[in-house]
Amino acid sequence: MKLATFRGGVHPDDGKSLAKDCPIQVLLPGNELVFPLSQHIGAPAVPVVKKKDTVLMGQRIAEAGGFVSANIVSSVSGVVKNIEPRLTVSGVKVNSIIIENDGNYTPVEGLGAKRDLDSMSKQEILTAVKDAGIVGLGGAGFPTHVKLSPKDPDAIDYIIVNGAECEPYLTADYRLMIEQPEKLVGGLKAMLKLFDNAKGVIAIENNKPDAIASVQKAAAGEERIEVRPLKTKYPQGAERNLIFAVTGRKINSTKLPADAGCIVDNVDTVVSTYMAVAESTPLMRRIFTATGEGIEKPANYEVKIGMSFAEIAEASGGLKEGTTKIIAGGPMMGMAMSSLDVPVGKTNSALLALLKDEAAEYEETACINCGRCVDVCPSRLVPKMMMDAAERFDKESFIALNGMECYECGSCTYACPAKRPLTQGFKQMRQAVMADRRKKK
Repeated sequence: MKLATFRGGVHPDDGKSLAKDCPIQVLLPGNELVFPLSQHIGAPAVPVVKKKDTVLMGQRIAEAGGFVSANIVSSVSGVVKNIEPRLTVSGVKVNSIIIENDGNYTPVEGLGAKRDLDSMSKQEILTAVKDAGIVGLGGAGFPTHVKLSPKDPDAIDYIIVNGAECEPYLTADYRLMIEQPEKLVGGLKAMLKLFDNAKGVIAIENNKPDAIASVQKAAAGEERIEVRPLKTKYPQGAERNLIFAVTGRKINSTKLPADAGCIVDNVDTVVSTYMAVAESTPLMRRIFTATGEGIEKPANYEVKIGMSFAEIAEASGGLKEGTTKIIAGGPMMGMAMSSLDVPVGKTNSALLALLKDEAAEYEETACINCGRCVDVCPSRLVPKMMMDAAERFDKESFIALNGMECYECGSCTYACPAKRPLTQGFKQMRQAVMADRRKKK
């Protein structure tokens, strides 16, 4: 059987052996937790608590600030210390709710109560997902209740679970598929109840045969669910690539997956949906990988949202002497960090510590017109010409070259023998173009 895949892509060293065999450990936070009000795409959440209020674990502390927004729930019990700007992974300060943890984890009434999925209506499922504050945990942060409410539910014929986890080093979703496949299948069944014409596909790269076997066992007998092995290649898990690999359908930046009859969610998002719908448990935790050659003890954790990266690093034995770079996420699409004193948000899945910063070791040279960037680009763009426009800050030419179709996967930068900072240039140009468009609106 030919494995499903896409055109282009690269094969970086996956680094997954460092943490793939480490079972998920529950890691409890220290005295203070920080909940930024912007942990999702869309309008910031609006606080519904104030300084000195007592809160319970599972209590809503901020509510969605618009249709595209998401609730925020306290992951501990304690007292609100303040609402103030705090530094986040992105390097900017965001208004945040600060809670002093009392260490008791006293739950709000009804937390964890079991519900019968089969007897729940579509609206009850959607309400449970919205109340839980679930967003895309793969990094995009799009509110899940909005994604599950397309204009025409009858036009959705695929719900695709992104089990590729193609980003090097990351193993959080892999461990979930190994350890909690029943919750993954249960979450997908909850989503399928919303779409009468849809089939569920759990797509997993073929370098994870034990995860494929684990999920296949959990899905046995489920007529509407298929486990689909994918060819191992980066960025297989990118939404457009995944849709093409599974269905053969193509979308661009002007379309949503729903326009192609698809809903796409990552593994932890689907597991969190099960917990919200069947276990009355809002999004308070996420599965998180601490890894890299610069971490003393690589591990996979269940962490409370709001705890700090510094606490996770300490639990992993700290950073090794000589660590040169720390990244929130993976090496291809993660964000370099200047400080570990920042909170884990809903979209943060990993702390990567590197002893070698390969990007800094090579000197940039002139483009040699080899065409490798074109060969590996999943969007079939011409990165060399796009970079020429970016260096001139020529937004019109960048747009004409379809530069806005770039989703900054980093494949071109990885393949470039001249070590040109292509992805960084495209990121800056795309941000500038989008800023112009917002001004015009």
